[in-house]
Amino acid sequence: MSDTTPPTPGPEPAEPSDLPELDAPEPDEDDLFDDDLDAVALSTLPEPPHPINWNLLSADDAEQEWLALNEWVTWLRRTYGLPASVIPPAWHRHPELVWELSALHLHWLGAFDPEQDGSAPLGWHADFAEARDRLREWVAASGTRLDRDRPTRQTDWPGEEPSAPGEETVIEDRADDFVTFVMADVARRRARENAWLGIPDDAKPGEP
Repeated sequence: MSDTTPPTPGPEPAEPSDLPELDAPEPDEDDLFDDDLDAVALSTLPEPPHPINWNLLSADDAEQEWLALNEWVTWLRRTYGLPASVIPPAWHRHPELVWELSALHLHWLGAFDPEQDGSAPLGWHADFAEARDRLREWVAASGTRLDRDRPTRQTDWPGEEPSAPGEETVIEDRADDFVTFVMADVARRRARENAWLGIPDDAKPGEP
């Protein structure tokens, strides 16, 4: 007697698109967030030191740069026991000293960055030795001293108006003199910005 029971139907063959890719690894849960974590990490990294052009700084940026440079210069002169013949109290009143010290500060930030090569600090100290010689020349030429200061004398070229001779002043309180100087510099930059934007001089901060 023959078996007339129909065979049990088996599973339908899978479509090619439904077949798993045998060579593709299972996705790791952590990998799903790698891109986001990398983006967050990059956004929180500090900006690398960049050259500072003191001629182009805005009022707000200048104030921040003055304070940062002053703090570092104070640390530098105390750490290395530098005399006034290298870094005088009124260095902030002499552009030649400001530019030199600012460049030295940026060089120091780069040399001591955690991502920097281990020999970078030694290179900075070699450059620091040369910078001290230049600072001595600037200070000697400017005439500024430990307890008194005068503007750096200018050499007038033929056809130029004679420069006004700067008067020597006594430095009674260096910290107070620095604050006064920075406030005047920031105010001067602010007035120039307001003039360019067409903001009246008597406008209050925040007013158009």
